Amino acid sequence: MGWTDDSFVEFVRMNSARLQHAAYLLLGDRHLAEDAAQTALMRTYAVWNRIRIENAYAYTRKILANHVVDGWRRPIREHAVGDVPDHPTPRDLAHDVVQQDWVIEALGSLTPRERVILVLRHYFDLTEAEVARELKVSKGTVKSMNSRALSKLRITITPRDQISSSTPNCGERP
Repeated sequence: MGWTDDSFVEFVRMNSARLQHAAYLLLGDRHLAEDAAQTALMRTYAVWNRIRIENAYAYTRKILANHVVDGWRRPIREHAVGDVPDHPTPRDLAHDVVQQDWVIEALGSLTPRERVILVLRHYFDLTEAEVARELKVSKGTVKSMNSRALSKLRITITPRDQISSSTPNCGERP
């Protein structure tokens, strides 16, 4: 891959879905996640001719994480404009929706820093040293916050929660 628009298009094609999913895990909102991933990709494109292609994904991932953390620091300026109508979920996708909501709810119980560390460490499969370098914290901080976050998730997620979300209630009709 060279420094061309075509190489950037290929980079986006190969990485945008994973970046959007990571942003969704961090933010818990599909639309905000799409915006965050797009922002990270736009900022990457602005410096595309100055970065090493083999580091482009790591660079974009770092932009994404920083952008999300910066958003948490800013006050929210949303104004409700009306109710959005509910659309029923197709029956065959119901389990996936429950699982997604369950994961997002569990991640929502964490602090923003814990959530970022968990996503970088376990979704992106980075080492503790790589997470520490990206977040500019010590490796010990990553270890302790990762451990604390996992402990919180173990308390939040009980076997009863897992069973009730995956098995139908036999006493009720569908």
